[in-house]
Amino acid sequence: MKFILVLLLITLVFGSCLQNGKNANAQQSNQSEKVEKTDYESPKQLPLIVAAEDTAAYINYLKNKRIALVANQTSIAFSKHLLDFLVENGLKVEKIFAPEHGFRGTGEPGQKIMSDTDKKTGVKVVSLFGSNLKPTAEQMKNLDVVVYDIQDVGCRFFTYISTMHKVMEACAENDVDFMVLDRPNPNIDYVDGPVRADDCISFVSLDPLPIVYGMTSGELAQMINSEGWLTGGKKCNLKVIPVKNYTRDTKYILPERPSPNLPDYLSVRLYPSLCLFEGTNISVGRGTENPFTAIGYPDEKYGEYVFTPQDMPGMQTNPLHEGKRCYGINFKNTDPDSYRFTLKYLIKMYQLSGDKMFTRKRMLALLYGNSNLPQQLSKGMSEEDIRKTWEPQLTVFKQKREKYLIYR
Repeated sequence: MKFILVLLLITLVFGSCLQNGKNANAQQSNQSEKVEKTDYESPKQLPLIVAAEDTAAYINYLKNKRIALVANQTSIAFSKHLLDFLVENGLKVEKIFAPEHGFRGTGEPGQKIMSDTDKKTGVKVVSLFGSNLKPTAEQMKNLDVVVYDIQDVGCRFFTYISTMHKVMEACAENDVDFMVLDRPNPNIDYVDGPVRADDCISFVSLDPLPIVYGMTSGELAQMINSEGWLTGGKKCNLKVIPVKNYTRDTKYILPERPSPNLPDYLSVRLYPSLCLFEGTNISVGRGTENPFTAIGYPDEKYGEYVFTPQDMPGMQTNPLHEGKRCYGINFKNTDPDSYRFTLKYLIKMYQLSGDKMFTRKRMLALLYGNSNLPQQLSKGMSEEDIRKTWEPQLTVFKQKREKYLIYR
């Protein structure tokens, strides 16, 4: 009898241990499955790689080719200038085409840029801002490919894209390949503003784009090439090297100033709205350490913020209202991502100034994209009403643009 009781006890203990082991294994398995699922649903964001640093995508293509660069101070790869990087890797860079502000980005707005030679490499620098906006047939001789690598800010009146357009034309006319090493656009998250009218074509409004077109340089190059916007409807042999691990939701803080008067991310985000003041007598802070982050006029009624524009060689010589105390609005210490293109600041200043604000009507028309704005404001139209006048053309542009988008 005792033997039977002992045997039953051993059986119960063994069975309990076995069941606990199964439960533990099942629990461990469930936890493992849960961890794997969580990791899968929340992958780590891969690092963004600008095209200039994706060397596997273009270096072999450039080997043994005679190269021209369209470049400036933003053309950085692996913490050095793209020119230096290519030369160090044995590539044949024959010349540099320099846009507004020059190859090293030290020229002031609108300043004529002179051709020169890069002191470090001895490569000839050809200016494309001044009397020569487009490479001549002579300047395109003995070239196989032109490589474009410049940081854009996604605004129609930022002249680097006009330089890109002109160089694409020269490539098409002279049977030279054109390559874009793409970079992110800090204003890529939206599309807005009037599409440029046919009577407002200029170097600050060369293509029929809205003020904010929401495309990278590579995407825009595809559109320019395929929509027949080059002279005579010609097309160049275009190759775009995309940015890796980039989407339209990726926030991108520029590592270099894209131009002397856009010093930071805030100024870049405000630029689409504030640049319209360049056609008025309202200062945008040129001649201060923080251009395009303030607006003002020499009258106390314009606001509480005070700044005094001064001569600042390398940024702005003889700025508007030089030496005068300007009163207005300061945008510093505000959230850059809260800003999109708007007319509300222009309307506010117009309500204080009246028609005397429009001191450069033709420049305003070229920046805005048509000549209607002064009349619309004088009629007292709201921003909502003004927007309705450009909405049909903007909708058409958005539809056309869709097929050229590389990033989603």
